[in-house]
Amino acid sequence: MLLSGGILLGGAQASIIRANLGRTDWHQARQPTPWIAATLATAAVAAAVVAWIVNTRSRTSPPAAPTGSCGPVLEVPRGQRLVWLSRTSNPWLQLLAAATGLVAVAALIALISGLADSGPLWALFAPFAFASIVVAGCATVQARASERGLEVAFGPLGWPARRWPAADIDSARTEDRTPAQVGGWGYRFSGLGTTVMLRSGECLVIRTRGKDKEFAISIDDAERGAALLNALNRAETG
Repeated sequence: MLLSGGILLGGAQASIIRANLGRTDWHQARQPTPWIAATLATAAVAAAVVAWIVNTRSRTSPPAAPTGSCGPVLEVPRGQRLVWLSRTSNPWLQLLAAATGLVAVAALIALISGLADSGPLWALFAPFAFASIVVAGCATVQARASERGLEVAFGPLGWPARRWPAADIDSARTEDRTPAQVGGWGYRFSGLGTTVMLRSGECLVIRTRGKDKEFAISIDDAERGAALLNALNRAETG
C-alpha cells in the first residue's frame, strides 16, 4: 500500500503540475489523461510486484513449529452448545481511516459543486477513498467460534469475512506475536503464515488440515476461543 499509494499520489501531483506549467490561467490547463493512465498503471504494477515478492517469500519460508500441538481444550457439557465471541479494534488505524476518508469526502464535495477541475479532484478522491476503505477494513476485527467452526469478520460492518468449518481446523492455540514478527499492522503475510495484526500480544492461531501455513488473529480472550475450537475438533474426530 505504501509503495503503490506513494506512486499514485506522486504521479497525480506531477500530472497536475505538468498540466499547469506555462499556463497564465488555470482554465487553460487540460486534463493530463495519458499521465493519469500511466500513473495508475505504474501503481498497479508496483502493487503486483510487491504482492508477488511477499507471496514468494512466504512460500519459501519454513513453516513455524507450533508451540504445543494440541493447545488448550475446553470441556463442553453434554447436550450443550457453546459460542465464543471476541472483538478487537486498533484506534490508530481507525483514526487513519477517518482522516483519509475526510480528504476523500472533501474532494467529492468539491467535485460535485464544481469548485475545481474534475481531473485533479478525481486523482485526489480515488486514492484517499481506496485507502480509507482498506484501512477501515483492517482496523476492526471480530471472531466467532461455534459448532460451525471459526468466522473472522473485518471492518465495522463485519464484511468481508473468512470462515473455516470445524472439520477443517486441525488445531488451535495461542501465541504472543508482535508487528515486527509478521511485517507490520493489518492483514500480513510472512513466514509465520497469515496474521491479522491489530495489537501486540496474544493471538489465536489455527492450523488447517492438509496445509503447512497458519492463520493468526490478534484478538482478546484468544485462549478460550482456541480451547473451544479444539473441543469441537475432538468431537468431530471422535
